[in-house]
Amino acid sequence: MFRKTPPPTPPAITPTERVTSVLGPGINWQGNLRGSGGVRIEGTFEGEIHIRGLVVVGETGRVTCENLQANTVIVAGAVRGNVTAEKLEIRSTGRVWGDVTVVAFATEEGAFLRGSVRMEEKVEIKVEEEGGEENA
Repeated sequence: MFRKTPPPTPPAITPTERVTSVLGPGINWQGNLRGSGGVRIEGTFEGEIHIRGLVVVGETGRVTCENLQANTVIVAGAVRGNVTAEKLEIRSTGRVWGDVTVVAFATEEGAFLRGSVRMEEKVEIKVEEEGGEENA
C-alpha cells in the first residue's frame, strides 16, 4: 500500500542511434571496417563496411565499397557500392551509386540514387567477428 515505486528508467541508447567513432575530413582510409557501434565518415573510405549499428556518411564523406552493411545508414555525402540496411536515409546532399536492399527507405528532395531499390520485410546484417564467426 505504501510501497515506493521505482522511477521509470529511460530507455538506453542503442549503438544504432549514436556515433562512437569518426573518420575525419582529410583522412583517407583503405581497408575493412567491421564491428558494433556507430561510425561517422567525413573523409574518404575504400573497402568493406559491416557494422552492427549506425553508419553516417557526412557531406564531405566519400565511400567506395562493394557492399556497405549496417543497421542504419545515413548518406549526406557519396557512396559508390551496394547498400544493405534495415534503414537507409539519403539526405538532400547525398549521392548513392549502387543497388539498395532495405526494410525502410527515406530520401530528402535533391537526393540522388542510381541503382535499384529492393524492399524486404527483414534484412540480415552479417558482421564477421575476429574469430571468424558470423553473427546477425
